[in-house]
Amino acid sequence: MKTLSFIALIAYFAILIVAVLREKKNHTVEDFFFAGRSLPFWALSITFIASWWGAGSALSTADLAYEDGMGAFWYYGMPVLVATFFMFLLSPSIRKLPFYTQGEMMEARYSKLVSKFVAFFIFLFMTFSAASQMVGVGNFFGQYLDLSYEVAVLVGTGIVILYSMFGGFRGVVFTDVIQFMLLLFSALTVFIVAWKMGGGWEGIQEASLIMNKENYGNFFVGWKKYISYVLTFAMAWTIQANVWQRISATRNVKDARKMTGMSFLLYIPLYAIVVLTGMVALAMYREMPKGGVILAIVKDHLSPALAAVVFVGISAAIMSTMDSLINTGAMTLTMDLLERKERAALRMSRISTAVVSAIALVVAMRVRSILDVTWIASDVITTGVFVPLLMGFFWRRGNTTGALSSMVTGFLFTAVHLAVSLGLPLDLPWELHSTTQILMGMGLSLLAYGVGSLCTAPEYEKADAFMKLAKGEGGTRWTDKK
Repeated sequence: MKTLSFIALIAYFAILIVAVLREKKNHTVEDFFFAGRSLPFWALSITFIASWWGAGSALSTADLAYEDGMGAFWYYGMPVLVATFFMFLLSPSIRKLPFYTQGEMMEARYSKLVSKFVAFFIFLFMTFSAASQMVGVGNFFGQYLDLSYEVAVLVGTGIVILYSMFGGFRGVVFTDVIQFMLLLFSALTVFIVAWKMGGGWEGIQEASLIMNKENYGNFFVGWKKYISYVLTFAMAWTIQANVWQRISATRNVKDARKMTGMSFLLYIPLYAIVVLTGMVALAMYREMPKGGVILAIVKDHLSPALAAVVFVGISAAIMSTMDSLINTGAMTLTMDLLERKERAALRMSRISTAVVSAIALVVAMRVRSILDVTWIASDVITTGVFVPLLMGFFWRRGNTTGALSSMVTGFLFTAVHLAVSLGLPLDLPWELHSTTQILMGMGLSLLAYGVGSLCTAPEYEKADAFMKLAKGEGGTRWTDKK
């Protein structure tokens, strides 16, 4: 099984590289990061799904469902649906803006300094999020192929870096379509096998009674345990730059709506399949299997050939999310933080891809928990960027001082909690990773934005011009502006 799986992984890698190298070359930054706005909405929808369907979705959710039942849907599934719904509502305004990055948007709405702050936060978020997928690939490859964690991380990340550097965004989308098909086949295969071996819903009910798990099939009971994750992840993912990148890459506003709407509808059955797989595993294993539920089902109940295909499919789920995060992190570094001109930017795009990957690798080697790394990334972007970014679309009185005050407040709040989580002996009035922490951080960020804006001079001319662009009234393409 391991030999066939390793051979399948090499073949899969070869197919990706050949496919990317045969793609149309990137001649501009718009080509490298947005595929020239030429891709159909369904392809962008698939890469949208692939960008959020990673290690947490494929592995962690099933393990949580094994322990908590139907309520585990609230851990990843609910934040994704909430964020996608908001993206559906915001997509026309995002697409109408003649800017491709959130940094450019914030420079037009506030100032260059605000733009740099936003870009820095986004860069951190993308890098840490990419690291969480590296943790996932390290754990999965390591357990399945009997590799050390370090070697497993390097193998999985190396595959992603190579095709991402050659193909840019078009390569990411093209490979994401292939990866999604493999993922869908793998998820359905594991689910069908587990459902049959575990006895379906009757098996779930019987096992939950034996294991004394009350409310195991109750969907609504999960909100109490996972509400802090719903709030944090949903707010962070609503403004996630790689999704805004996909919206900006659509051909027009109509396609932007179609892309987000299609993604919302497809997420529901995909997350339900993973949750049900984890639940029915309770009837198959009386205690959590080493390496997790998905890995155990693949090893114990699939033929070697089928297991090899499913192994590649699960690997694709992790890598398709990683490539999206690395590409957007590189875009932020190249276009917003370094502000490279056209020719230099195209060269720098590949270097930036390597830089983001290298930093994420360091994080993944030191923090080996998907949940911990994901929380750090989400906390940074939620408390630091959410308020000034979204309020810039809706509150005319908001200004540069308010935006800076909000981001500095959010950054300091996050830094304190990060220091405590790393061992700093401080007594906080609330628990780490709690709902209270999230509400307090968001409340302070919103208060700082409001007070900073109201206590300083308004910037109505700049605000009105930005809001006019968000309505599609005037403006030029990014390439024309440059």
